[in-house]
Amino acid sequence: MHKEKVNLLGFSHESLVDFFQSIDQPSFRAPQLMKWIHQRGVIDFMQMTDFSLALRNQLSEIAEVKPPLVDECLLSPEGTKKYLIKLDSGSMIEMVKIPEKKRLTLCISSQAGCALQCTFCATGAQGFERNLSAAEIIGQLWLANFHDESSPPISNIVFMGMGEPLLNIEPVMASISLMQHQNAYGLSKRRITLSTSGIVPEINKLANKTDVSLAISLHAANNILRDEIVPINKKYPLEELLDACKNYLRNQSKRKTITIEYILIDGVNDSLNHAKDLVKILKGLSCKINLIPFNPFDGCHYLRSQESNIYKFKDFLIKKGLITTLRITRGDAIDGACGQLVGKLTKSVKGKNKKNSINLINTR
Repeated sequence: MHKEKVNLLGFSHESLVDFFQSIDQPSFRAPQLMKWIHQRGVIDFMQMTDFSLALRNQLSEIAEVKPPLVDECLLSPEGTKKYLIKLDSGSMIEMVKIPEKKRLTLCISSQAGCALQCTFCATGAQGFERNLSAAEIIGQLWLANFHDESSPPISNIVFMGMGEPLLNIEPVMASISLMQHQNAYGLSKRRITLSTSGIVPEINKLANKTDVSLAISLHAANNILRDEIVPINKKYPLEELLDACKNYLRNQSKRKTITIEYILIDGVNDSLNHAKDLVKILKGLSCKINLIPFNPFDGCHYLRSQESNIYKFKDFLIKKGLITTLRITRGDAIDGACGQLVGKLTKSVKGKNKKNSINLINTR
């Protein structure tokens, strides 16, 4: 019977040490392999020239390094690049590469689909398919660094793509470990941000697992409204969520802050009264606020806030002493909100269209 090859892409240093020991190889092979895969982008064992030919042949028989497949990609006028990625199971996920002046940020997915059904989210509208493995998560970073030959290396990671990271905690933590490892990507804790809609029990345990930056997908400052637009709030209301955030910070350095993400939706959560509520509930929490104009998608009745209301909201928060930034709208031309591209593709397939209506760059 043919034995399936083991994919080493998502293996931690410790797991690689165990793997090599299981085939009677010394532990120093682990950092060698990590550097080949994650620093040089080499996934063909036969090209790993500091391994003996016998070892390269042996690895080729029993193992593989298999990143996900980039199916399509879109490039926006300002340089944001969105990738549609096909997994072995047939599920589709997305990642987005966002160039800025001094950094290159990658927004990655942790699940195919999402079960939380936030009403403003294109991913939530599609439902949940499955959790991603560590190989599928770290594979997105590998693709971002090595799929495009001309691309500079990724400097920042945000877990703000498809899915709720804290509902897939072990593979997410394994991938974060690889992101930070000196023989892999060597990213500092300040350059990795884990975003959650508010899975309180996992936030309470998070400080024992990692010290990366934490972002809370808040979007409403009272329980009635948040119950409506972020339904997980019914299980873990604002009071519990904000207490969990304070608990996380107690175990971090005094300079650490939590990012509060707040999508501004016209007539829903963008009034001055909403801003006042936000100031009130964030009192005592070391945080900065990232305001995000809503990115409309097919099938959703919400609209982006009026520009005047966006700036009134922002100016009020700043006047009250809260560090507040406004995210520059990027990627509208390429369906920048996560889940939009997969959603359109799914509709296209369900409609039995022979040709996808999205203007895509084929990269296969």
